[in-house]
Amino acid sequence: MIAQYGNAVVVLLIPLFLILSCNAETESEQVYPKIDRIIAEGIDERLFPGAVVLIAEGDQVLHHKAYGHANAMDAEKSLLTVPEPMTIGHLFDLASLTKVLATTYGIMILEDQGKISVDDPVSDYLPEFAAGSKNSITVRHLLTHTSGLMQWFPTYYVASDKSERQQFISGQPLHNPVGEARSYSDFGFMVLSDLIEEVSGHSLDEFLNEQLYRPLGLEHTLFNPSAENHADIVSTSHGNPFERRMVYDDDFGYKIDIDPEAWDEWRSHTLHGEASDANAFHTHQGIAGHAGLFSTASDIYKLLFALSDSTTAVVGDSTVAKFLSPDQFGEGLGWMMTPNSLHAPDDLPRSSFGHTGFTGTNIVVVPRTEHIIIVLTNRQNYGVLESGYYPNLREFRMRIVEAVLEDPLVF
Repeated sequence: MIAQYGNAVVVLLIPLFLILSCNAETESEQVYPKIDRIIAEGIDERLFPGAVVLIAEGDQVLHHKAYGHANAMDAEKSLLTVPEPMTIGHLFDLASLTKVLATTYGIMILEDQGKISVDDPVSDYLPEFAAGSKNSITVRHLLTHTSGLMQWFPTYYVASDKSERQQFISGQPLHNPVGEARSYSDFGFMVLSDLIEEVSGHSLDEFLNEQLYRPLGLEHTLFNPSAENHADIVSTSHGNPFERRMVYDDDFGYKIDIDPEAWDEWRSHTLHGEASDANAFHTHQGIAGHAGLFSTASDIYKLLFALSDSTTAVVGDSTVAKFLSPDQFGEGLGWMMTPNSLHAPDDLPRSSFGHTGFTGTNIVVVPRTEHIIIVLTNRQNYGVLESGYYPNLREFRMRIVEAVLEDPLVF
């Protein structure tokens, strides 16, 4: 009766267009009416055209639901006459969730197998890091964003492939002394993917497929999905207007010392099945350590649940504990940990962890309550705001997590 009552209330709260486009398929009868309302408000406020939410408690999926549309606007910023309804089977461009669901997981596997140690110098595996102050950078420094490497640079201006990008990074001066400051860096995770490939002898995607995705039975987690094999893929941005402004506009907050006119292969079409991140797409052909992974909410759940489930785990408990132990900045190895306002409310239990993705994706795990919260949106599909930024989902993410930890039927 409670579930039926909950469903009735949801119908009253959600706009009709959302009810019609919402995939009715769920993993159980239990629902979160407050989640439905928060998502409906987000769509009404044009934070995103659509979303998929999966909420689990341990091995029980409590709520798995699709909302709104997988694409709503074309590259000319015109609303589509017939937008594509979102389903729970749609693949999302995970953006920086790649850092944890691909690269960090890969490093955890190598650590667990005894093939590396997170306290090894990176130069043990990548000789180009043996020169100068870079010789003190360890794998741990890369995972915790304390290596001193620059945060971001449009590598496609100076490198046409991964090999040229490796030479570029190794030749750049450090922006901070090693280990003294946390500065979130895409470059660190590019280097970590290089390390995985060097140690394993396989490309990043081959290694992850063999050691992680196939063992967990994942069928929808991959780089460079093709329309032939995956018909349902969420559309993201229309070209790369945000990154282009990062290069061209010094007042936008990123001072890039390069001639903006030196490269002009900017995409302008609606991105669908190709990495939104331009460094991942242009320099790494879609397969990168910092971005480029695509997946579904159900596959992401399996990856996160395996961290605590001995029957499906691909790494041991001691390795998981090592990577989820806070450092001097309160963060894990690769993983964001509470308190960190980027991915979850500050008042979550201190063991909670997760990550965010620039395309509008977010994962939160609360070990104390065994909750896994996965929220995937396509916030880029409406295009950038007048400010040049995409809609800020921080408050929206906080509300979702808070709602999950409250009584499900409380509004």
